[in-house]
Amino acid sequence: MSISTEEELKGMQEISEAVAHTLKLMREHAAPGMSTKELDDFGGEILNKLGAKSAPRLTYDFPGWTCISVNNVVAHGIPVADKILREGDLINIDVSAELNGFWSDNGGSFVLGEDINNYLPLVDASKTILQKAISQIKGGVKIADIGKLIETEARKRGYTVIKNLAGHGVGRSLHEEPHDILNYYDRYVTGRFRKNSVVAVETFISTASTIAEQQSDGWTLLGNKGGFVAQHEHTIIVTDGMPTILTAANGIWN
Repeated sequence: MSISTEEELKGMQEISEAVAHTLKLMREHAAPGMSTKELDDFGGEILNKLGAKSAPRLTYDFPGWTCISVNNVVAHGIPVADKILREGDLINIDVSAELNGFWSDNGGSFVLGEDINNYLPLVDASKTILQKAISQIKGGVKIADIGKLIETEARKRGYTVIKNLAGHGVGRSLHEEPHDILNYYDRYVTGRFRKNSVVAVETFISTASTIAEQQSDGWTLLGNKGGFVAQHEHTIIVTDGMPTILTAANGIWN
């Protein structure tokens, strides 16, 4: 969507603060011995208290309030009672929701407790690359150039990117134009970022895989070459200068 009124700005700020707050509290609440369903139910309670509706449930009838992906799961992990979190796990939580007709999306990967499996360099790379990518976005910038930046920065660190998952427009629905804020350079992507538009920008930084493949449950995504993936995502408003980060309260860069 494009922000054109104070009402639209306020609506996007409110839903973005709701999803950011939920993500932050879920990350802080996660603990070894907890199931992913318990963590998801905790997040669902926060969204409900804030009057927000889970976007994946509302849009796709997803079997959870949020997506929680653990270790080798790239994205869209289903929260279940028998998936128990352990010290050193690589966890990704993706929280998106709707409130009063406005939608926002954010996510982040983190290591639970002590980094006994050495996932932290991957997580830090994803955070840093997202920060650098967002800092370069303003009205008129080619969308493909941001994909090139993300891919180049990943390669510098010895990583690959997931090519079939992408950032996207957001605001009046969960996924809007542009649908192609990719993590790599595609010369056929000719669009440019537009001032006052709202987009969700996300990194998918990988140790091995380049494609996320859907599993038989219809949701879970695994890498085509194995390994691990870290994802971080903010919803932003594009401006003439530095973007306005609507989901900054999630603390993924802290």
